[in-house]
Amino acid sequence: MATWTKSSRFIASLVLVGLYLVAGAVQASIPLPAPPSLSANSYILLDFHSGRELVTHNADERVDPASLTKIMTAYVVFNELKSGNITLDERVTISERAWRAPGSRMFVEVGTQVSVENLLKGLIIQSGNDASIALAEHIAGNEDTFAQVMNQYAARLGMDNTNYRNATGLPHEDHYTTARDVAILAKAAIRDFPEYYAWYSERQFTWNGISQRNRNQLLWRDDSVDGMKTGHTSAAGYCLATSAMRDNMRLVSVVMGASSERARADQSHALLNYGFRFFETHRLYEANNALTETRVWRGAADGLPLGLNQDLYVTIPRRQYDNLRASMSVDSQIVAPVTAGSPLGHVVIRLGDEIVREEPLFALDSVDEGGFWRRMMDDVRLLFH
Repeated sequence: MATWTKSSRFIASLVLVGLYLVAGAVQASIPLPAPPSLSANSYILLDFHSGRELVTHNADERVDPASLTKIMTAYVVFNELKSGNITLDERVTISERAWRAPGSRMFVEVGTQVSVENLLKGLIIQSGNDASIALAEHIAGNEDTFAQVMNQYAARLGMDNTNYRNATGLPHEDHYTTARDVAILAKAAIRDFPEYYAWYSERQFTWNGISQRNRNQLLWRDDSVDGMKTGHTSAAGYCLATSAMRDNMRLVSVVMGASSERARADQSHALLNYGFRFFETHRLYEANNALTETRVWRGAADGLPLGLNQDLYVTIPRRQYDNLRASMSVDSQIVAPVTAGSPLGHVVIRLGDEIVREEPLFALDSVDEGGFWRRMMDDVRLLFH
């Protein structure tokens, strides 16, 4: 691999395995029509891996999340499971407050003990407000404290326009989110807890002799749809967060404020079909693989491999893969010591004149300071560099 030592920022063309850069004429592409225009109040469609937003409409408008709130309720519980604070078979005593919860219910009985796993399924599949409150009380002592924990996770995830006041999504004047924030949360739940995400695809759950169907109609309509969550209140309208995967491409859609159950399903399906029909996603580079090597001055080693700290995906219009161009800039005069993980440049992916992705290059190894003679010789060389 090349070693660069000249200029403060050196731009070099990069050809890597799996990315073929063709210098010829632009390949004919499928015409890209305008995205579907929906009657919902706000919506968003994005690619799970690349994060590219393909369709947005009022995506940052604050809205009532209704039962989409329960995606965060479950996310908090999943984190408690991961940390070992609770277990799936742990028993939760149902309080009178949980038992009396209005709206959609799992139908747990006051004073009984129900496992965390069953409560999670009641929350996810049946959208049980009683299950949500029972889990919140079990983890945080009461629902108000649990809502504070929910807000802490929202802040960590970058959900800047979200505030939770309860674990259910029942209306509250200070309880709000946005379509974009719901999409951020949906991505995090799928990414961080794939072992539990499978529950979002279950079509039915039975508890206390009562069987209830998952309200996500797309689970019956489209085999590529494998979650996530519905919501409805009079204030919020009909809402649906959805994820689907076709040919290793996963999309996430969020529709807020549709007029009916049918409308939220139809509009979500229209977004997904548009994304899958007219776009494609590719993984260009894997994390922690050396993309190049650069010179290190005054170090115990001359060369330092650079790469990415996460896989790099791009989402582009179909039939444009061969027209991608990759370049990178690498810092000059990198002087030891260097710590692994230090940012030392950038990879830039272009499609025509458009930058479709830019990510930092990191040192994949550490380089200690060299001995006296090596440092002295490099100091001399730097005088003429």
